[in-house]
Amino acid sequence: MIGAIALLLVCQLAGEVIHRLTGLPLPGSVIGMVLLLGWLAFVPKERLTLTQVTGWLTAHLSIMFVPAAVGVMEEGAILSRHGLGIVVAVGVSTLLTLAVTALVFRAVAGRAEPEPEAEESAS
Repeated sequence: MIGAIALLLVCQLAGEVIHRLTGLPLPGSVIGMVLLLGWLAFVPKERLTLTQVTGWLTAHLSIMFVPAAVGVMEEGAILSRHGLGIVVAVGVSTLLTLAVTALVFRAVAGRAEPEPEAEESAS
């Protein structure tokens, strides 16, 4: 279990190092996930242990949000001054994201080739 946690941390650290050294426009954590994917492609025996560790981490995910919640509570003065603007900005950006995602999905779904079964039954 310690080895799997170490693997996760090493991949994340390597991703951060690569990000800072190369200046790639990707977050270090994303680069680390790609490194982890590559590692799992070449060393498949790690999958079982990693699955157990990530299952445990996911089950206790709420504990990891406590520091962020405390940080938000510490910013009460700023939230009371700009809270409405923050809520409006988050709401509008969420709606725009949903709309753009739906439009992109419709555009891509329209380009998909029909399945061979559908073509045969149409003729």
